[in-house]
Amino acid sequence: MTTGQSHLFYQSRQPRPFLDRGEGIYLYDTEGRRYIDGSSGAMVSNIGHSNPRVLAAMKAQMDRATFGYRLHFRTEVSERLAAKTAALMPEGLDRVFFVSGGSEAVETAVKLARQYALTQGQGGRWKVISRFPSYHGCTLGALALTGYDPLARPFDPMMRDMPKVPAPRTYLDRDNLSEEERGLKYAEMLREKIEAEGPETVLAFLMEPVGGASTGALVAPDSYYGRVAEICCDYGIALIYDEVMTGAGRTGRFLAAEHWGVTPDIVAMSKGFGAGYAPLGAVVARADMVEAILDAGGFQHGFTYAGNPLACAAGLAVLEEMEAQDLVGNAARMGDLLKARLNGLMARYPFIGDVRGKGLLLAFELVSDRETMAPLPKEWNAYLELVELAYARGLIIYSRRTRGGAEGDHFLICPPLIITEAQIDELMAILTDSLDAFAAARGLGVLEEAPAS
Repeated sequence: MTTGQSHLFYQSRQPRPFLDRGEGIYLYDTEGRRYIDGSSGAMVSNIGHSNPRVLAAMKAQMDRATFGYRLHFRTEVSERLAAKTAALMPEGLDRVFFVSGGSEAVETAVKLARQYALTQGQGGRWKVISRFPSYHGCTLGALALTGYDPLARPFDPMMRDMPKVPAPRTYLDRDNLSEEERGLKYAEMLREKIEAEGPETVLAFLMEPVGGASTGALVAPDSYYGRVAEICCDYGIALIYDEVMTGAGRTGRFLAAEHWGVTPDIVAMSKGFGAGYAPLGAVVARADMVEAILDAGGFQHGFTYAGNPLACAAGLAVLEEMEAQDLVGNAARMGDLLKARLNGLMARYPFIGDVRGKGLLLAFELVSDRETMAPLPKEWNAYLELVELAYARGLIIYSRRTRGGAEGDHFLICPPLIITEAQIDELMAILTDSLDAFAAARGLGVLEEAPAS
């Protein structure tokens, strides 16, 4: 084990132990402590850690070749993964481009939309509307589309900011509208923004079908999704779904888009697509878009490791393992159970203001007043404190600030899709103990034991 001064720098000085090994939903440090991976890393390890069949597939590919540059060779494994990926997509999405991560996937999707617009004689289209809050990546191009101030604002002079519409956080609304009406209200904000920007200048609308880090598993009313698709169609604008976090079964369907019967023009995936076994992501688009770009001279874009055979071998084995274990179905079943257990916490902790999400992409938000949804005092940094309390007890959860990064506290509970009911019991016991400790430290009221759920 490395000792002394580290030459590796991280995002902060927060100390962490050395990782020894991973098994299933558990991680072990070199001191022998066990942790439940309650967030699948950063919502990545969908099939759990150290799956022997995935490791065997990677070893078999390593014995053949670990790299073949895509301009020099096709590889059987990348072709097989592309075919399998296309077969899992909604009808009409059948052309795949591989990348190494989520930021790359988002930038690839946007550049594909732009090059397609050029082939259609629509060079004036360049604006990509996204939502605030949202998260789409940390490279400068993806960051311009991200709605999270602490990450984006330091780099404002270095990038071209893109127009935003409010994310459909209807749980904060205090009006007389039904959820269906609220969904339509937020969708129509997109139409208003397109008109304000000039429809001839708008290229695409980029959205997370279920919110990720910046909104904590935000799910819009059902009415929102179809209306947004209609608006994009009305204006000839590409609809891009950022399924980097939601894709590969996380929400109880292979794509979150399937919950609402929406077929976007382009889908970006990563995270659970490679499940942490290798850096891998994919962009999937309509064939007519890709053919038009190729006919015009080719896709002016790419990355060195796009379609890397070792990464593709891992990804193909991950998809096969998901099918063999019915992990998409398990995500739906265990997600319903876990969400019910999280909802049950609201009876014990008045400072939990909302529980939301789909499948095993779930979150809860802490507030000072459940009626008004006013956040806890921002100087408490509750989003950090509860994470540390849970970590000390052997549970890893993921947090961000809910209100655009300035304040508010939400926590993502997103264990691997292999989790069992007994393991959910184990996770919930540690989470409850951590919430008790947080409440005691902050002088927050705790009610008697929550009713069984």
